[in-house]
Amino acid sequence: MKKIRSSSIERLLRFPIIWMLVGAVVIILIQGLLFVLTQRIEGAGSLLLTLLLGLVAILVYKLTMKYVARRPIPELSRQHAGVEAVRGVITGAMFIAASTLIIVMLGGYSFQWAAPADPGSIVMASIEIALGAAILEELVFRGLMLQAIQKLGGSWIALAVTSLTFGAFHLGNPGATLWSAVAITLEAGVLLGAAFLWRRNLWFVMGLHFAWNALESLLGIPVSGLPADGLFTVQAHGAAWLTGGDFGLEGSIVTVILGLVIAIPMLIGAARKAKPN
Repeated sequence: MKKIRSSSIERLLRFPIIWMLVGAVVIILIQGLLFVLTQRIEGAGSLLLTLLLGLVAILVYKLTMKYVARRPIPELSRQHAGVEAVRGVITGAMFIAASTLIIVMLGGYSFQWAAPADPGSIVMASIEIALGAAILEELVFRGLMLQAIQKLGGSWIALAVTSLTFGAFHLGNPGATLWSAVAITLEAGVLLGAAFLWRRNLWFVMGLHFAWNALESLLGIPVSGLPADGLFTVQAHGAAWLTGGDFGLEGSIVTVILGLVIAIPMLIGAARKAKPN
């Protein structure tokens, strides 16, 4: 009888939605703890705390996959982790830089050096916030949710559900509108999901997400509606569809189009990898 109960519990835990929820709940709790603690600590201590709790979240993810889902974890392999992360950083930085440059050329943004008293602190704060978001959100959305739904319904359904959920997740941000949620769904949900399906590597996706948020913040552009104390002061000119309005760069049609342009080749590459030889 005990063996039958144990077997039933094990089968239940190995059901994708269950291990997704188990891992996600713990990682979200870590995210809440990170938010509370970093409000009380400043400077290098806050950055170190973010790194520490990020590593704890990665450990929680690995333990969930190994002992609850009972599956291998190639997406967080230490082999080539640094190379994949750097590739992601380069991809994310180029994406944001190109989006910003196009908007500037169309007359939507102008920048002025903010002459901060302590630029080092601004750089450190931008890195800290971007790093925490990249690690924790990617573990939940692309690591747990996308893979759980993919196991149940396939890659396309998983991409659609995680993209829509990611867009809805940002509806509570300052300056958010229905359009900004759609924009996040298309440019971020689809692009980050495509990046994971293509590389099958969370280090790559974390690097992309990190560079995206960090560069926006350093430029002084609101990050998903959240104000950024950057190295520059940005002035938006013209229609919200071009500049993103109060929501920032991610609410711009330019960023949406460019994000999809980058995501489509990734999805083609992912589909080719998935085809049997």
